[in-house]
Amino acid sequence: MNRRKFNIKNLLILGAIASFIGVNSSNAQNGSFKEVSKEFPRQEKNLRKWDSPVVADLDKDGYPDLLINDHGYAIQVQWNNKGKFAKPFDIIMGDLHGVSVGDFDNDGNLEIIMSRGGGSGSNARNSKMYKVNGREFIPMTDFEVPLALMRGRTVKFVDLDNDGDLDLLNFAFPDGAKKGASENYVYENNGAGELILHSTLPASKVNGQKTLITDINNDNIIDIILYGDKNVIVYQGNGDLTFTDVTKKVLPYDIDEVTAVAEIDYDNDGDMDLFFTRGLEFTKGETFYNKETQDLGFFSKRGELEIDDFVSGEVLKLENFQSQWPNNDTYYIGEASYDYVFDGETHSGKDINLVMSDALGFPDNADFSAKKGWYIGYVGNQKWRIAGYLWAPATGVVHNVKNYTESKHPAGLNDILLENKGSKFVDVTKKANVFLEEHTMAVTVADYDNNGFDDLLVIRRGKLVYENQSILYLNNGKSGFKAKEGHNIITKDLGGIGMTVESIDYNKDGSVDVVIGDERAKWHLFKNEMADGNKSLTVEVKNSKKGNISPLGALVTISSCGNNQIQRVGTSASQYSLNHNTFVHFGLGDCSKSVKVKVTYSNGEVLEQTVKASSKEIVIGKK
Repeated sequence: MNRRKFNIKNLLILGAIASFIGVNSSNAQNGSFKEVSKEFPRQEKNLRKWDSPVVADLDKDGYPDLLINDHGYAIQVQWNNKGKFAKPFDIIMGDLHGVSVGDFDNDGNLEIIMSRGGGSGSNARNSKMYKVNGREFIPMTDFEVPLALMRGRTVKFVDLDNDGDLDLLNFAFPDGAKKGASENYVYENNGAGELILHSTLPASKVNGQKTLITDINNDNIIDIILYGDKNVIVYQGNGDLTFTDVTKKVLPYDIDEVTAVAEIDYDNDGDMDLFFTRGLEFTKGETFYNKETQDLGFFSKRGELEIDDFVSGEVLKLENFQSQWPNNDTYYIGEASYDYVFDGETHSGKDINLVMSDALGFPDNADFSAKKGWYIGYVGNQKWRIAGYLWAPATGVVHNVKNYTESKHPAGLNDILLENKGSKFVDVTKKANVFLEEHTMAVTVADYDNNGFDDLLVIRRGKLVYENQSILYLNNGKSGFKAKEGHNIITKDLGGIGMTVESIDYNKDGSVDVVIGDERAKWHLFKNEMADGNKSLTVEVKNSKKGNISPLGALVTISSCGNNQIQRVGTSASQYSLNHNTFVHFGLGDCSKSVKVKVTYSNGEVLEQTVKASSKEIVIGKK
């Protein structure tokens, strides 16, 4: 009897121990992110992307919504229904680029401006604008003097003259017909609901319209960093919608091959530091081979497509083959070069299975440039050939390829962290432990572990036939950053290329989540489950009380337990777009004392409030 009691007692103790271990094990696993699908319905198509998603509470229901851009297809909204996104809803179809949100006419409704592409110069158009009323998008008419016709790229609403209303940066890919004249337009808000052309920044070349909005010298006047072609350029704002090139004065050296720039006060000293991702795009003819999975990936553009013959057996399995118009659906099969007919749309990536007997032979001495497109044929002895002539960038993945020798690849470039020293920036990349030679494409900033110091999430370019694991640098506030292992922010779409990322606390649980959109792939939402017990405070910034000034661009400062933090409303490392995320998130660590909050609007108006560290969320501004 006693023995039985002893056994039962021990079983209970063992159960408790197991339960305790299970809890701790769960917490250990929670130190990561988890991709979620129920909360984030999406198109299950591999589509091209353009820029990071834009975060804005468009319907003003207290939850941030998303604007996503599948390049050449559509700009769509995903409404946030209290922490669960609705399916993507089309706003406008076609070739669109930068997106910005703001109430520029101060009527209480948000407006969206979308920069339209110009058909490689053949169809110059001006930006399209919508007014948002609830969940309705109302097309707006042109101004009395319409915005300039262009090959549109960058649009960003920003108060450039500190008068409290939103002006506009509206930059174009240079049109050869302009013969070098600048198309980097600066529009002034006339206070009567119209944007009037004020001036231009110096002309940029090729993709040199990528833009970061920041304040390099803490004078509350917006400065501009331009990149995307050759060396980075820094323009200091003069406060009157004009700018002065101060690049040589403030940067420690020339910085090139930049793919994204983020502002981050990484050391919490009250000024904005800069983080640059750097990398090279794929080169024509570059191939990647995964020996473990026997997958072959390739990249080509503008001219002959040449891939060495490869062994793949009697059935050729192709995944996510993409090349936009005019070669998106022109596939010629076998020696006879008969057309391969697709069922349904052909804008997205194409998966094809070809049986040997349906693809016998390959055309002799074919003039691919005369009849452009993809040519695929079975050439015997288990070998296949893919060739052709393609104008637009082309990618694809071939399965079951035996022993392929991939091409050589350019060495990676190191990202750069510059610390703001007031009059100039100093390179602290190695000191802060973020030196890594890779090809990286995008970055986003947030305090993911809520310890009171902003972290960095960097997106690798990837290698087409491998999973693409992001780089998460956690900021410990003392010795800089530490790369976190096992964070699970990994995209697995074969043929996808790392491209866009944005931070968003979509379910308002106090932990910042992540949305990623890989080029030629799908959108992904990763839920933050790090759950380390640290506190957080979200400051929802509304229009100012006195001047009714837009929150966009306002600087939010908090002081908690001796730690000072700053963030700008709407800040984003998007290349061409700008957020309107008025929910500004701060980690508080284990602070249990009061928190002082200060909001400085673009016109200098200041609102201050002191709250408890346990408040979780507060609202500042007009209720």
